[in-house]
Amino acid sequence: MGLFGKKKEDKSTQSKSEQKTEKLLKEKQAAEKQPEAIQPEKKPSEEKQPETIQSEGKQEQKEMKVYIRGAGGTIVTKSILNGTSKLKWLFRQESEHGNGWVAFGDRDSQKYVDDAKNMAIVDFNTLANIEPSVVNVFYMPVGSDLEFCCDKTGKYFVDTKTRKEIREPVKHPAQIAFEKNLKFLNQKIYPAELFRNLFTESPKIKVVRAGEADFPTGEVVLADPIAYLGSQYETVLDRRIPAGSYPVELSVCLSRIAGLRIAAARIPLSRKEAVRYEIAMPKGKKTEDLGKSGVFTFFGVDTGLACFADGKASEENRLFFEKWTSENPGKNKYTDYFAALFRKSYEANPEFQNQGGSFLEWELPGSGLRTVLFSSGMGDGIYSGYWGLDSEGEIACLVALFMNPEYF
Repeated sequence: MGLFGKKKEDKSTQSKSEQKTEKLLKEKQAAEKQPEAIQPEKKPSEEKQPETIQSEGKQEQKEMKVYIRGAGGTIVTKSILNGTSKLKWLFRQESEHGNGWVAFGDRDSQKYVDDAKNMAIVDFNTLANIEPSVVNVFYMPVGSDLEFCCDKTGKYFVDTKTRKEIREPVKHPAQIAFEKNLKFLNQKIYPAELFRNLFTESPKIKVVRAGEADFPTGEVVLADPIAYLGSQYETVLDRRIPAGSYPVELSVCLSRIAGLRIAAARIPLSRKEAVRYEIAMPKGKKTEDLGKSGVFTFFGVDTGLACFADGKASEENRLFFEKWTSENPGKNKYTDYFAALFRKSYEANPEFQNQGGSFLEWELPGSGLRTVLFSSGMGDGIYSGYWGLDSEGEIACLVALFMNPEYF
């Protein structure tokens, strides 16, 4: 039997049934009494909290385990909650209310689920405390339609559309994208179209000018500005650029699964279009050295931030923070110095930044040399720079690549 007591093969009926549950949810919220309203999201420090569960007409006080923080509201039949039926059907639909998951029991009839009074909206963790196996499928997408099975082989779900058994935890979509992105990064060559798309506005991509960076010597440094700028672990590039000041542009990815992320950063160096890109080699190394022992192109990020900087600015940065650290023992470079500056940047330009700030044009105290700091994609990792070359082989831009937005 199917989700509402009908056969699964009846696709048109199933579609109407899904619409019916959405109607039930709205009716439930419109009702004058809502004893099972959506529970507030758990605070990070909360691991367990008391929960009242009815069983055989008695109320038992039970400590609820939080499997997924902020899991949201789920529609569950009261027969599952009071123990008169066991979980049998679980599906996810598009919904503006809660997480879209709906659970029905093995004894729920069509008449039973048609009555909104038999439905409750509870935190997903409430259902997980009754049947922990649901945690394995929480991150499955809208449109998922599952049958819960329990036999001698264990507890598992079956996708009613493909009949595929689901016995292992399904990864969060952002985790899947993150793993694909790791394999994508730091390649020797990418098609020029990738970089063009990164800096062409679309519903998913916004191009933001984050500020200007000064390059009085033309020596370019790629580094984590908090952890490695001015240290032996920064990456100084072999090519130099004409001395001057240049805008820094950010490709901001508005991801449904990962939120606002900076996919790439670029310094335009001429008005000519880049027609091909090559990986930016470190000082003293050429492209033909790739693959040789001890030759690396990437720069490391350990604080979730990256920057373009001039060699002179890098050295002044080192001297400034050596002095600052000696005058502020025990204080943190980010928390006690940069955090307030990032907040001001966010307040001035909040549209395409996360709270707390995603980029900052920073002037070095004393010289006033400017360096632009920005978040690095999904955070810490190793990343590479790429020179964009025009049709004559001259440098047109420099790009630091963090993400492939197609994955996110």
